[in-house]
Amino acid sequence: MTYRAKSDFLNVMIERGYLADCTDMQALDEALIEGPVTAYIGYDATAASLHVGHLLNIMMLRWFQKTGNRPITLMGGGTTKVGDPSFRSEERPLLTPDAIQSNIDGMQQVFARYLDYGDGHAMMLNNAEWLDSLNYLDFLRDIGRHFSVNRMLSFESVKSRLDREQSLSFLEFNYMILQAYDFLELYRRYGCRLQMGGSDQWGNIVNGIDLTRRVLDAEIWGLTSPLLTTSDGRKMGKSAGGAVWLNGAMLSPYEFWQFWRNTTDADVGRFLKLYTELPVKECDRLGALSGSEINAAKIILANEVTTLLHGAETAASAEATAREVFEQGGAGGDLEVVTVSADALASGLTVVQLLAQTGITASGKEAKRLIAEGGLRLNNEAVSDPQLAVDAALIGDGLKVSVGKKKHRMVQLG
Repeated sequence: MTYRAKSDFLNVMIERGYLADCTDMQALDEALIEGPVTAYIGYDATAASLHVGHLLNIMMLRWFQKTGNRPITLMGGGTTKVGDPSFRSEERPLLTPDAIQSNIDGMQQVFARYLDYGDGHAMMLNNAEWLDSLNYLDFLRDIGRHFSVNRMLSFESVKSRLDREQSLSFLEFNYMILQAYDFLELYRRYGCRLQMGGSDQWGNIVNGIDLTRRVLDAEIWGLTSPLLTTSDGRKMGKSAGGAVWLNGAMLSPYEFWQFWRNTTDADVGRFLKLYTELPVKECDRLGALSGSEINAAKIILANEVTTLLHGAETAASAEATAREVFEQGGAGGDLEVVTVSADALASGLTVVQLLAQTGITASGKEAKRLIAEGGLRLNNEAVSDPQLAVDAALIGDGLKVSVGKKKHRMVQLG
């Protein structure tokens, strides 16, 4: 019989689609009912900004706080010096301490939008606080003795690298021990009893639970979220133009808004539940819309997500800009999103073929006539060459195709 959660937090996780696995659902549920629980998610400082791929777990921390608990965002000032080898084909480039701190500064700007770090609320910590001062021999004797190399080699994140006969350095091999030690220290210092993360972190989370139980005989838990892909199989958070950054200085709020506006129809309901705070019933209703009505749901999705990150005024401005760009002042224009496959680009695609294959024009002949009459614009620029090559760089995060004055399409890589 499947266990039915009673706590507000786990009910949100299950109902909205955040939950992949939990080490002990019933025990965690009972602890959440009894009183506030402290939980953490770790973030290594490998880039100057978090990206959309991180947003799922940031929303989990937000819901954790909204349901009366205390979240910790753990900056990996220490573990970033080693680099997480999980499911990577090669070792991460090593960063200098200054570069790591600069990246942490950029990441902190995002967390402040989603969590309340006021007195007694969310906490932002840096594992360099305890990792930088470790004595190597003491650490090996006190912590290293609790780890079985045989077991560490069995974890999929390590095994997949070795099965492909790709090098795994001793430095990287130590990462899972350091991450496990983070959980031990957070429990010892702050009473943290739950670690959350993506399902690719399951092995690291279990290591931390085992270590803390062995050293301190503490009951702690792990909870993971699914690794998301879009309905067409793409990794969530990636676009034709690269990572979708959360810092406004690296990706404009307008481009961020457009990323969500261009969501595939089949993903709208799911993304509303994961990335907004709209009621689940409303998310399901909006996600079930079809035809031109689903575009209104996509605008709601874009506005809600952008409001959380950049504020309501910025979201409204992005929507207004989009309407001005794509509807030419609202004079009867419409906007549909159409996709073109990477395979089509790889085989070579002209603008005439693009128009015909995506159904923007009825045929290649009509497309050629349109171009000859000066009726086609790409990103507001007139097109006169029917042999113009269309590639990923031209499409970017979305290519606006205007046919005449009122017909507009957004082409994205699918």
